[in-house]
Amino acid sequence: MHYIRAVDGVVSRAAVASGAEGAAVVPVHDGLFDAGPPAHLLGSACDSCGLLSFPRVERCGYCGEVDSRPVNLPATGRLWAWTAVTTAPPGYRGAVPFGFGVVELDAGPRVVGRLTEPDPDRLRAHQPMETVVVTLHTGDDGQVVTTYAFAPTVPA
Repeated sequence: MHYIRAVDGVVSRAAVASGAEGAAVVPVHDGLFDAGPPAHLLGSACDSCGLLSFPRVERCGYCGEVDSRPVNLPATGRLWAWTAVTTAPPGYRGAVPFGFGVVELDAGPRVVGRLTEPDPDRLRAHQPMETVVVTLHTGDDGQVVTTYAFAPTVPA
């Protein structure tokens, strides 16, 4: 798996397309993340209640008001829960195993997503994580499909 990681504030977009020379790099779904630098998720902030949400929404899921505005969510957080996916779900074209978990973003919401570490024994509660962009698979058209994931910033 190839992923881009912020190093001293610089993200290499080229790392996403490693091994796919000349291939277009596309997100799995528009509007979920920005590859950076630094990589971050795209969320909403409610001007009525102040809560952040992911993914972006027009109506706040907490208070119901239509006062949400687009924001870039914090790129870092702490691991809250995790497991490993060892069997590919129906229709999934990426590699297994992969980590899957919940990360509580700094000053933000808890987000469910992929983890770059597939071994649950190498993860721990409250472990610092950062948002990265990973290659999910290469499509039939040769496009490299990417998604967001969370990578540990320090070993468990």
